[in-house]
Amino acid sequence: MKTSFSWTRRRRAWLFLFMLIALLLVIGYGVQAYFKPSASEDYLIHEVRLDTIENVIAASGTLEPKDYVEVGAQVSGQLETLAVEVGDIVKRDQLLAEIDATVFETKVMGATAGLENIRAQLEKLYAEEFLAEERLERNRNLFKQNAISRDSLTASETDVKSLKASIRAMQAQIKADTASLEGDKATLNYAKIYAPMDGTVVSIAVREGQTLNANQNAPLIMKIADLSVLTLRTEVSEADVTRIYPGMPVYFSTLGAPDERWYSTVRQVLPSPEVVSDVVLYQVLIDIENKGSRLMDAMTAQVFFIEEQAENVLTVPLGALRPGPNGPSVRKQTPAGIERVPVKIGMRTRTQVEIIAGLQEGDEVVAGVRNGPAGAGRAREGGPGGPPGELRGGRRGGF
Repeated sequence: MKTSFSWTRRRRAWLFLFMLIALLLVIGYGVQAYFKPSASEDYLIHEVRLDTIENVIAASGTLEPKDYVEVGAQVSGQLETLAVEVGDIVKRDQLLAEIDATVFETKVMGATAGLENIRAQLEKLYAEEFLAEERLERNRNLFKQNAISRDSLTASETDVKSLKASIRAMQAQIKADTASLEGDKATLNYAKIYAPMDGTVVSIAVREGQTLNANQNAPLIMKIADLSVLTLRTEVSEADVTRIYPGMPVYFSTLGAPDERWYSTVRQVLPSPEVVSDVVLYQVLIDIENKGSRLMDAMTAQVFFIEEQAENVLTVPLGALRPGPNGPSVRKQTPAGIERVPVKIGMRTRTQVEIIAGLQEGDEVVAGVRNGPAGAGRAREGGPGGPPGELRGGRRGGF
């Protein structure tokens, strides 16, 4: 019995020792696998290529016509005719609408008749003046011969002066009535509304047969806009507006065509801000030529103001850079394996960096590692979040 019990205890001890050794081997293998550097196939390889990179200020804006006019009615009355529709292209001085002009025509006819009456009276005064001057001349001769009294001569002189005064008053009345008639004719002309500029009818606010009241303010009839050149009104925060200036290059895309870019420059930065929900916003105006009439009024646009731009330069992902005491470097793939190569960099964005020296087009560099424990460690060293130390911060410059 004692021998059997001792043998059982030894078996248990050996079994426990075996299990302990196996557990230690498993732990050791796991620790080794976790801390072992990634194999070459775990690297994310990026090919160095020529590209265009840029630093931009993003904003949003709305398109509107640069030149437009709101056409109103200057006289009251019933709108008889609308000669255009929304979307029609009109030329300057083209007839747009016509208001019932019966009242104005009657007024012009009355003023014309009154003016003719006054002119006839003036001609009568001219005739009376001629007769009065003839009498005055005759009476002067008779007075020299003592054939008439002084009172008769004075009466003749008074008649001539009185007629001359009446003629001047009548001439002034004619001028006043003529001016009044011209005003009535102008009012009559206002019944026909013509286009003040070349453009497109973008909206019509009235209908045929509607009565317009222009006594207090000019009622709006339609809006005409020149859609060949549009203005992009952009709202920029106060944190970014100090970096924007007239002539600054800019591009934008519309919601309907996000992959199509329209390029222009800043025309003006308006000095007065607008406060929206306690956010201070400044308006920046950008003019754009509407080629093909593909841009339309009130379109929303995503705008990018270009602060820096490097075209056709060698680029690598920002995560490929590694800091060092002698400047930045990258891990380059060679036939012998992965080697660290020093580089000189230029412009940087949030995702890319310009390579000035140290690499050539077609070279392959390590941009990161695939997901996994090793990948997590690599990301902390210099992954997509950007390299530590001196690589984080400034936008341009070499080391």
